[in-house]
Amino acid sequence: MQPETKKILLVEDDDALGYLLSEYLKIKNFSVEWAKNGKSALEILRKNQDFNLAILDVMLPDIDGFDLAGRLQKDFPNLPFLFLTARSLKIDVLKGFSLGAVDYLKKPIDEEELVARIEAILSRMGTDQGTENQPKETYKIGEYTFDSQNQELKHEKESISLTGRESEILEFLIIHKNQLSSHKELLTKIWGKDDYFNRKSLNVFISHLRKYLQKDPHLSIENVHKRGFILKVE
Repeated sequence: MQPETKKILLVEDDDALGYLLSEYLKIKNFSVEWAKNGKSALEILRKNQDFNLAILDVMLPDIDGFDLAGRLQKDFPNLPFLFLTARSLKIDVLKGFSLGAVDYLKKPIDEEELVARIEAILSRMGTDQGTENQPKETYKIGEYTFDSQNQELKHEKESISLTGRESEILEFLIIHKNQLSSHKELLTKIWGKDDYFNRKSLNVFISHLRKYLQKDPHLSIENVHKRGFILKVE
């Protein structure tokens, strides 16, 4: 039985690189749709949301890659994405992860490394779908209700739409409430690897979640220095 062909949305405005990557990915048995700008990418997704992963160039001619990522998180929250960029500033890498990117590759791109990263991401996602936490659940946590399937956090009449990363982290913390969730556990489970940039990105998402949960004084996310975080529920 043949494995299912994974569908990739490639958003790259450079004709030479876009052609090279799309053809190489096809050789590696991926189905590839190539968009040369952000507007085309959004049009493709509105017609067909059956993609497993999006690859976004940061420097696009119309919509900035970071802005496009924000649109994806809002309109297509279940679509994971990674960035390709010639920009190597640490702040850009951190910004990419804070927007929910699952990975970040710097140009010039090594095609074999790209494929290895893609396969690792898709493998990790496939494994997650078989975990004991599936299917996604609705959790009652203090004064809040968290619908992990729809990535929605509710407090009284207010509803907050979370990003995919925020939802994954919050669900992990809820499942392990009043227990230490170590940096390594969180990063390995959600990002697939424990490194400097992912740790910085995790801190950004934790800050977001603290802000969302601040209306209930009996809830807090405490930082345990150099070890991890605890979702305290009184």
